[in-house]
Amino acid sequence: MNIDRRAYLTGMGAALATTALSRAEAAEPFKMGLLVPGSVAEEGWNRIAYNALMDVKKKLDAKVSYVELQQNPASFEKAFRDYASQGYNVILGHGFEFQDAALTVAEEYPNVVFLISSSYIHKGNVIGLNTDSSQPFYLMGVIAAKVGKGAGVVGGMEIPPIKEALEGFSNGVKATNAAFPLSEVYIGNFQDVGAAKEAAVNMISHGADIVVPDADAAGLGVIQAAREAGSNVGTFGVFTDYTSVAPANILGTYLAFYGAGVVRIVTGIKNGDIPKSNVDFGLKDDDVMKFTYNDKAAKPVPEDVRKYVETVKAKIIAGEIQTRKK
Repeated sequence: MNIDRRAYLTGMGAALATTALSRAEAAEPFKMGLLVPGSVAEEGWNRIAYNALMDVKKKLDAKVSYVELQQNPASFEKAFRDYASQGYNVILGHGFEFQDAALTVAEEYPNVVFLISSSYIHKGNVIGLNTDSSQPFYLMGVIAAKVGKGAGVVGGMEIPPIKEALEGFSNGVKATNAAFPLSEVYIGNFQDVGAAKEAAVNMISHGADIVVPDADAAGLGVIQAAREAGSNVGTFGVFTDYTSVAPANILGTYLAFYGAGVVRIVTGIKNGDIPKSNVDFGLKDDDVMKFTYNDKAAKPVPEDVRKYVETVKAKIIAGEIQTRKK
């Protein structure tokens, strides 16, 4: 049999090149990008997302990157598009405000999965990852109505996840004591510590002895207001343990170990298992959501109240108590 050596060698070269390319493609690392509305250096909401990204890097051996952004929808679209065009497999927009930009860019990149924190969206390759803060806030509301004389909640921007958390607190209060005085205010941003503090001081001056933040970095102002008001005013840490800042005032702390949930979902995506609906983390996910008490507070939550809260928590997990409208 006659063999054209030149053609044979050319064919072998092409085959080897194709194999090398396939191996290079196979060796391409799994990549995840993160968009945060502020600085990851600040303890709180943005830091949670950064820690989640680092968990993905460590546990999935992924290549990761993040970008810090201001509240600017045009910059959101650009950042999503930059990551998608660079071959990132998953991009997480950390906050409901990223949803519209993701929906716009996702149409151009159908093979990229866009995850949106604090969102109930599920449209094509755009999937919401919601941490249902209304559940732990409901528990805080129960505690406030049991141990306090009046409460105030300071929210950041009036967007769905913040409104839902405040709704949970209000429902917890009302279910415990319908006559309990409660006030709410939104400061319109997540950075102004002074505005949050001023709002909390005003609530305290009007009789609130429990003040609660849900304003990311600005929430520190609420903690400061409680501390300066003295040991008769209680508060809660939200997303960050502020016990060292106001050890006498912190009654309890709600922490979201978002990384555990994100790693779980992103692992599935890497393995080809893309969620078929939005993802809703709650008190049932004890690896993601934790609520603890501060035993060293000036007036720690009494044991009988803690036991009652545990029964309420069990009913929330069982679906017997709805903490917000769905």
